[in-house]
Amino acid sequence: MKKLILGLAVTASSLAFAQTTKSSSPVAFGIKAGMNVSSLSKDEGLDDQKSKIGFNGGVFANIPVASSFSVQPELLYSQYGSKAEYTILGDKYSSSTNLDYLTVPVMFQYNALPNLYLEAGPEFGFMLSAKNKVKNETTGNSSTTEDFKDDLNTFNFGIGLGAGYYFTPNIGLTARYVAGLTDIAKDRPSGSDAVKNNVFQVGLAFKF
Repeated sequence: MKKLILGLAVTASSLAFAQTTKSSSPVAFGIKAGMNVSSLSKDEGLDDQKSKIGFNGGVFANIPVASSFSVQPELLYSQYGSKAEYTILGDKYSSSTNLDYLTVPVMFQYNALPNLYLEAGPEFGFMLSAKNKVKNETTGNSSTTEDFKDDLNTFNFGIGLGAGYYFTPNIGLTARYVAGLTDIAKDRPSGSDAVKNNVFQVGLAFKF
């Protein structure tokens, strides 16, 4: 809960700062949605890892703070995780780790061109669920684990870098890479490598 309050406090601070800064442009609100291509940083147990396709979507506010700069806090539902393939006793298996988060990115944007912006900033993530799906590709049998988020850190912190281009004043294409900085495991064995979320996002944004 303290981490949730911290993330919301940073967002609130950004809003307060923006409101006290003079700018000729009004605050714009919008919605965005797109595709996630996520993975988990590798350690010795993740050699067969593959990227997983997921979804992200939510709302944002774009707050100009200067002629070429703005702050964009967002509230998104975002699907993270990874896939893997392996063989046991001659049978081929595929597995999918599905980690669902409520994320709060706070992006600081620079308008390099009138319709093109570059961005960077922190992302605060709060885990909603964590499930594994395993399928025996040889027999076709599959199973899904119960939610195991109690075994993981429910708070995730990352740094995002991205860009966007607005084709019209209201419709834009967005792209962002978020590198996780926190270990997803709650109890990490001594001497083992941390496993972190990584995701590339691409999608569309609509300003009202």
